[in-house]
Amino acid sequence: MQVVALVSGGKDSSYNMVKCVENGHEIVALAHIHPPLDSEKDELDSYMYQTVGSSGIKTIAECMELPLYLQETKGAAIRQTLEYEQTADDETEDLFTLLTEVKKNHPEVLGVSVGAIFSRYQSNRVQHVCDRLGLTMLAYLWQRDQAELLHEMVENGINAILIKVASLGLDRCDLGMTLAQMEPKLLALEKKYGVHVCGEGGEYESFTLDCPLYKRRIVLDEVDVVMHSDDAFSPVLYLSIKKAHTEPK
Repeated sequence: MQVVALVSGGKDSSYNMVKCVENGHEIVALAHIHPPLDSEKDELDSYMYQTVGSSGIKTIAECMELPLYLQETKGAAIRQTLEYEQTADDETEDLFTLLTEVKKNHPEVLGVSVGAIFSRYQSNRVQHVCDRLGLTMLAYLWQRDQAELLHEMVENGINAILIKVASLGLDRCDLGMTLAQMEPKLLALEKKYGVHVCGEGGEYESFTLDCPLYKRRIVLDEVDVVMHSDDAFSPVLYLSIKKAHTEPK
């Protein structure tokens, strides 16, 4: 099956692409939802989309040598119930617009790669959009044990770094650390505070610098640390990617 991959920039969307290929599918395009270009914001606190790291998404397309389709969102969750019904101006409709454009340019696409693990809120909305467009949602990470999954990602070449932290036990010093470096700490925080080791509770976001599907790897040349929320116990900080390039592996 030919597939479009929804890429957030993070580990989950990257690893689900790997699983798609392992299961015999061909990824022919990438698609990404990003903040409005005139907003000058990296973080929208969207219910649906990872927006931190959006400025580096073009390097992922370069590494995979695939066309990239982009769609702006204001991150407005108009309908916040678990089940979704088509709602004007809801951020879910941005995904419908994006995938409609992909279908127009790639009518052969029948599937959508989605890095969903735990959130029924998000998966229900992606499924709703896929159903409207006659597409099959491919979510190979869905409901996997998170500790097992994180270890599997590390073992299978997902070189991703933390670009956002938003949890008790995580701080500025963890920004830029790889999944391999963070795995022991995340497992310890799971036991101590109940932290989701794959970040499914919003504890952190990641950005994939290299994976088995990349033909090149990404180097971050310039990043700024942004304090999004100065909470005394769990400050929210993220890396804003200002400059990046790709290089041969």
